[in-house]
Amino acid sequence: MREQPIGEAVEDDERAMVIAYHRGDTHAAIDTLLEDIRHLRRQLALTEAAMSRGMARGWRPSYHRD
Repeated sequence: MREQPIGEAVEDDERAMVIAYHRGDTHAAIDTLLEDIRHLRRQLALTEAAMSRGMARGWRPSYHRD
């Protein structure tokens, strides 16, 4: 899969590729994507804790759900 800019819509072929990777098991595909989200949130929390406040000029990640 190609890297997407933030906010770009997911295309149907990308969904199909994820499901095909999991041999048609949609539950496994969803589980993998949710685990990826958890991992990225942990990485973001570690980065937030390690970087100085001035580096990001007060920016803090948003954890709200749309």
